[in-house]
Amino acid sequence: MSVFPGPDTQNPAAYAELCATSNFTFLTGASHPEELVARATELGLAALAITDRNSLAGVVRAFSALKTLRQETEALRIRSATRTDPSSRQNYGNDAPLAQPVAAKLPRLIIGARLCLRDCTTEFLALPTDRPAYERLSQLLTLGKRRAAKGDCALTLDDLTAGGAGLILIALPPSDLAAALQPLLRLHRQFPGHVFLGAAPRYDGTDQAWFRGCADLALRASTPMVAVGDVLMHRAARRPLADVLTCLRERLTIDSIGARALLNAERRLKSPAEMARLFRHHPAAIRRTSEIAARCAFDLSELSYDYPDEEGEELPQDRLARLAREGLTKRYPQGATDRVHQLMAKELRLVGELGYARYFLTVHDIVQFARSRSILCQGRGSAANSILCYLLEITDVSPDMIGMVFERFISRHRDEPPDIDVDFEHERREEVIQWIYAKYGRDRAGLCATVIHFRTRAAIREVGKVMGLSADVTAALSGQIWGMSDRGPDPNRLREIGLNPEDRRLALTIRLIAEIIGFPRHLSQHVGGFVITRGRLDALCPIENAAMEGRTCIEWDKDDIDALGILKVDVLSLGMLTCLRKSFDLLERHKGLRLDLAKVPQEDPATYAMLTRADAVGVFQVESRAQMNFLPRMKPATFYDLVIEVAIVRPGPIQGGMVKPYIRRRQGLEAPEPFGPALAAVTAKTLGVPLFQEQAMQIAVVGAGYSAEEADQLRRSLASFRRMGTIGAHRDRFVSGMTERGYPVAVAEACFAQIEGFADYGFPESHAAAFAMLTYVSSWLKCHHPEIFACALLNSQPMGFYAPAQIVRDVREHGVEVRPICVNRSEWDNRLEPRADGRLALRLGFRQIKGFRAEDAGWIVAARGNGYLDVESLWLRAGLLPAVLERLAEADAFWGIGLTRRDALWAVRAIRAPKPLPLFANPLDGEGGIEHAVVLPPMHLGEEMVEDYNALRLSLRAHPMELLRPRLHGLTCHEQLATAPLELISVCGLVITRQRPGTASGVVFLTLEDETGVANIIIWQKVYERFRPAVIGGRLLRVTGRLKREGILVHLIAEQIEDLSRGLSDLGYPLDDTISPIRPDADDAPRFGLHPSARPARQPPRAQHPREQAKWLFPSRDFH
Repeated sequence: MSVFPGPDTQNPAAYAELCATSNFTFLTGASHPEELVARATELGLAALAITDRNSLAGVVRAFSALKTLRQETEALRIRSATRTDPSSRQNYGNDAPLAQPVAAKLPRLIIGARLCLRDCTTEFLALPTDRPAYERLSQLLTLGKRRAAKGDCALTLDDLTAGGAGLILIALPPSDLAAALQPLLRLHRQFPGHVFLGAAPRYDGTDQAWFRGCADLALRASTPMVAVGDVLMHRAARRPLADVLTCLRERLTIDSIGARALLNAERRLKSPAEMARLFRHHPAAIRRTSEIAARCAFDLSELSYDYPDEEGEELPQDRLARLAREGLTKRYPQGATDRVHQLMAKELRLVGELGYARYFLTVHDIVQFARSRSILCQGRGSAANSILCYLLEITDVSPDMIGMVFERFISRHRDEPPDIDVDFEHERREEVIQWIYAKYGRDRAGLCATVIHFRTRAAIREVGKVMGLSADVTAALSGQIWGMSDRGPDPNRLREIGLNPEDRRLALTIRLIAEIIGFPRHLSQHVGGFVITRGRLDALCPIENAAMEGRTCIEWDKDDIDALGILKVDVLSLGMLTCLRKSFDLLERHKGLRLDLAKVPQEDPATYAMLTRADAVGVFQVESRAQMNFLPRMKPATFYDLVIEVAIVRPGPIQGGMVKPYIRRRQGLEAPEPFGPALAAVTAKTLGVPLFQEQAMQIAVVGAGYSAEEADQLRRSLASFRRMGTIGAHRDRFVSGMTERGYPVAVAEACFAQIEGFADYGFPESHAAAFAMLTYVSSWLKCHHPEIFACALLNSQPMGFYAPAQIVRDVREHGVEVRPICVNRSEWDNRLEPRADGRLALRLGFRQIKGFRAEDAGWIVAARGNGYLDVESLWLRAGLLPAVLERLAEADAFWGIGLTRRDALWAVRAIRAPKPLPLFANPLDGEGGIEHAVVLPPMHLGEEMVEDYNALRLSLRAHPMELLRPRLHGLTCHEQLATAPLELISVCGLVITRQRPGTASGVVFLTLEDETGVANIIIWQKVYERFRPAVIGGRLLRVTGRLKREGILVHLIAEQIEDLSRGLSDLGYPLDDTISPIRPDADDAPRFGLHPSARPARQPPRAQHPREQAKWLFPSRDFH
């Protein structure tokens, strides 16, 4: 039964909109489903049907929006305009517009789809009347999607005739009305009483004639006529955006759109009075809309979900209990404590009550498959609060490590399924995914979708192209954007980037960019969220082919699944697990040590000492600059210290003001505040500072009298209050609960203010513990086996915070010899080679060469034998194309056979045939062509280094600053910063990382690298605004500022920043005596919307001379 009221069929003015296209008809609809629902409520519509083209992708969002309207009458924030929702239309932050107060009667949501058939020009609105009809619609869409490529749907009139039972079918005829007659007659005979002719206004001055023609056709086909609005937008203001979407879809510009543009803004939602006026000569067509809406009784809340049963006579609950008891023996060979037995009994009882046993068993089976294939995996997130997950070997966090709060994972009073996240090696996760498909079948298992939205840079690029902006203007606009921002260009900054804010087209473009940000662009597959069902999965939701071969996915994303209470299994990937497994393999191969996550020596002092020195490049979760800065203050000495380390450098604790008090207390500079013994026990391990979500819940229970379930609801409200505006009631309840128990009001307010920080983001303790285990293992490997850890890290790329160049630099600083790529010694992977002194050297592998394929590396190794003598022998034996040989030569891979880079390239280009011909493999003397020896000029060090970076993204020869330093005066080397006087100094280096955390009040953190080490730069907001282009885009920066030291931590507070990136272009050529900062040239001026007083920075040409290419060889890794 529906949770929403039905339409008013007695009111003669009632109107139900039965044809509304949302922006989930990609590049067509100009409004979010949530916006359509909110506007339909304002207009007083009886019902609203979301009918996207061959899709149900947007219906759950409309369903959730309508449900929220009922629950949050005082302050609904439309999801598309909130900061935290990735589908937001614009980023309004805390000033998100409120919807109108909820009307007395909300519109009813009708689930539907607009079916576009391959063999029929008439389109059909398909509206299910009940649950069986919905299932048939979903299966019909699955049929069309599975027989077509991703994003397409191939349905025919025969398919609709065979699978349309129970659907209300409303035909939308083409301009040639006669073409719709035969399809109407056929469907009317098949589904009498269920077929209608939809009449939609054309808004071209011929509406009444069109309605008369439709009424005549309806009479001939014996199908009643019904009014539809054929809506594309919720308000008229979206008309320009609708035209932009048309241009994107048809690959046009706004100046060439012609007749494809909307004639006006009338394809918006209209009030019942407006529709009644349009159909004043056909009042029955309006009346029928409410009659049809009343027949469409299906509601998404009726969808029930059944998790798959395992074959066998043993009941799921009994099997779960048996496996848990077996886990006790494995996990506690010396016997489990009474607390563990009590926790297990409590969880088993609750899981049985809620019917989740089959879910646990399914995850257990997936994990056991991975372990049987030696695929490293580990559960994380709130699931680590479960003793059952620990006993089933899903997680590795013992309850002895943390204080488990099972209600954080499963609650009897929470209308939400549990969520078990399991990380697998990122290179082998596909094996697990294919096993799931094989075990359950593609009709019962599918990946969730991920909605790919327009982000800022893509919006600027695509809307700018449509609006006719030149490439340099769009580049200037993109240059304002930091990383993966979801904010549009700032109109107030146009003049400083050389654009005229008074240009009307430019102003409209910026408005349209802001509107399209957050619009869905297309569906992709989720990173690993699987929905597995007992019956047919497409009875819940349509299934379509993914772009990746061998995968299928449903149309709904994880938020949609959660909204409907459908369980999913998260089969996620984690690069560090791949790195650790490869490290364990290398340890066994080269040192005879057999380790796994559980067997790594615990609580190793040398490992903690390394972390205290902030020696953490490559270490999981603590390699960012913020974490490295925190490590020397934290001085970790135990595993639980790492749990805190992982959790504390997060937006939640930072915003809650928890970091500084914790550090001061840890350093003995202040005592924990006396909040009473009960609260002190909750936060004893974190020195009186609540850092974890579980602690926030326990404070509510112990201090304010909440039940465990109510505390979990508090946690959820804290996580969403910025979006929903519902924190006030909880604050009053929390404070009054604490004061009733004798706590002063000030203490109660302070406690609430601290845990309120979790509204921005706080870690569960269980999740932090799971990650801390990987932090410790990766730290131990780096500390005791740096060459093995670096080799595995390079072989697991792309992953982590640092590029291969920084990983190689770091391992060399740890005394490991790194050897270059060689055709006679290298393999695809980087590998370890024994040295004469018994240590191991790291040999770079072919995978480090840009664009090189593993298949080609395999041929080189397979045909190598006793080695290659020259380029031709490699070509003849390995059968590689000359283009592949050229990549090897550019990477200087022939040095081991006595060929320089230029000699090897010369030899490669002497090979004229694409493949060796067997007939001429051993030509007779005198019959082959004679290639005379040439003497090529040697490359100097700068040229060699540039070519190294061009081919490998790193160089073992030299650092760019080593060559540039003689021409840069007055600089301090980075290795000297620890002892340099605390005065104004200048440093220079490559930008290797940029960070601008959202919680840092606009502060930017840069990491510069020179030939001696790295420098940490702090740029305050005002300085950032002054030197914004250099900070965002510079590759080589000179920074002048004042040093700040705290123990071993050294920072440079920037005051002046110069972009010297142009100097990188000169590395391979004779250099001038000095390097000047970048200055804009006159011929670089944008060709559109240029403000005459501005001079924009140089943009890279499309075809670059080698001199210009060099400065693009040194990219940074930028993070929010």
